[in-house]
Amino acid sequence: MKIFQIGLVAGFAFLLVSFTVCAQGDIISAADFTELQNTDNNLVVIDAGKAENYTKSHIKDAINIPAGELNREDGKVHGLLKSPAELAKLLGANGVRESNTIVVYDEGSQKYASRFYWVLKYLGASKVKLLHQDKKAFKKSKVPLSSHLAQEKSAVVFAPRVNEGVLAGAGYLKSGKPAIVDARSEEEFDGSSGYSKGHIPGAVRLNYQCLLDDGGAFLPKRKMEAVVKKYGFTAETQMAVYCRSGVRASVVYAAFVNVLGFKNVQVYDGSYLEWEANGNKVVK
Repeated sequence: MKIFQIGLVAGFAFLLVSFTVCAQGDIISAADFTELQNTDNNLVVIDAGKAENYTKSHIKDAINIPAGELNREDGKVHGLLKSPAELAKLLGANGVRESNTIVVYDEGSQKYASRFYWVLKYLGASKVKLLHQDKKAFKKSKVPLSSHLAQEKSAVVFAPRVNEGVLAGAGYLKSGKPAIVDARSEEEFDGSSGYSKGHIPGAVRLNYQCLLDDGGAFLPKRKMEAVVKKYGFTAETQMAVYCRSGVRASVVYAAFVNVLGFKNVQVYDGSYLEWEANGNKVVK
């Protein structure tokens, strides 16, 4: 009996540890996704990658809305988001409601899926999941792939409930309240690249790729904690993350919120390009 009890306790402890290690908020595995496909009739899958990649191969029945379509087509700053009303119209036209369980993925870089994830959170969608495209994991979990276009969905109404708490503006960065995180490369940060004169004053550099493994998946919590330890961030730290136009910053947002459990992370939409375009100071 004692041996049985010890085994039972050890097994339970193992499961608890495994769950703790694997649990990453809205970031789901291929196995999790297969379960959703089999059980959730409210599921919508969005391929946020480029159209040319979608036509080669995508998750069966996924709709393609390239993340670039979320951006304005006018204005002096590249990459700024469309208005909430315009975004809602785009999503509704593609058959997406704010009440759907929405799974977003891209070609494996995390950039476009994370950008789309952050936008959906900004619009108030409550059941959004991030899935990393991994061919081995997809095959193991029997995620169905296809090269055929998904059947066109009927237009619906996407009712946005805008969450301003995930969106930072230049005024917030200037206030001195948040820790400012630059998700770009070292060359962009120090101004030695051809398209960056430096960084926003007070920013610290954390290349978004440091939060991903060699295959492009988010690092597990313990490894990610080791990466960000030197910055002294805690779950309560107010943070504003930027990059060149807001795409790579969204990867940091998704990682900090889901893997590390940080509560006060915002993305500076427009990022470096907007900051510079409005005549704000940059430093090397």
